[in-house]
Amino acid sequence: MASVHDVYAPGHLGELTQVIDPQLVDVVLEETGSRERRVRLLPARVVVYFVLALAFFERSSYQAVWGKPGAGLHGIAVARPCASSLSRARRRLGSAPLRRLFEILAGPVAARTQAGSFYRGLRAVAVDGTTLSIPDEEAVTWRFPKHGGQVLEFGYPLLRLVALVECGTRALLGAAFGPDTTGELGYARRLLSHLDTSMVLLADAYYDAYDFLEAVTGTGASFLLRSTRKRRPTVRHPLPDGSYLTKSVPGDTRPGAVTGGSRYGSSKPG
Repeated sequence: MASVHDVYAPGHLGELTQVIDPQLVDVVLEETGSRERRVRLLPARVVVYFVLALAFFERSSYQAVWGKPGAGLHGIAVARPCASSLSRARRRLGSAPLRRLFEILAGPVAARTQAGSFYRGLRAVAVDGTTLSIPDEEAVTWRFPKHGGQVLEFGYPLLRLVALVECGTRALLGAAFGPDTTGELGYARRLLSHLDTSMVLLADAYYDAYDFLEAVTGTGASFLLRSTRKRRPTVRHPLPDGSYLTKSVPGDTRPGAVTGGSRYGSSKPG
């Protein structure tokens, strides 16, 4: 009969072990001090893969997700923990090993032949943000406040997520998140360390703030983005497709003003 260690051998933890090496997970657990101190039915390595699986099957219950990694095992008795046990194991693991695992694995992966990943020798990356509804519980709302006026609160608390991705592969280079009381630019600035001279950053009109573009320029990366309708470019260089290049300078926007072009691109702010 298989022991608990045999049951949770790397080959028994599902397809995710083909993408994320169990030895790497073990190293991360040691580095972050998250390895279990005694033998458990839910070892820390297993819980890491369980939490990763939760992201793939976000609409499934804890127990339904637990059954998926070992679904292909036959003739081996697998533990059937209740939802509360899985919840405690997740809480016991904490966020540190998942954060460290992301830091190690995140990054560009495209080869030069990957369609849509390079433009004129530069790796195309994009930044954008979104908001996610999170549980309306006291353990959450102390950091992620709900929206409302002086008397009434409404809706669920929101988490703002901003990600930097590689175009063509959608590989994550970095991500930042927190309460939606901080705007996208605030989180996007935390991702600038992932940019370098080999990249061109793509973004929508929200990101054409002068100080943000100046910070992007400081990384050595190029950028291409749309202008807001309030942008008042000081220098225009028409391009054959009807767009134009311009320099961005502090204070070149006016409330309600409309520019003559719909797109904006520059290698550096002026």
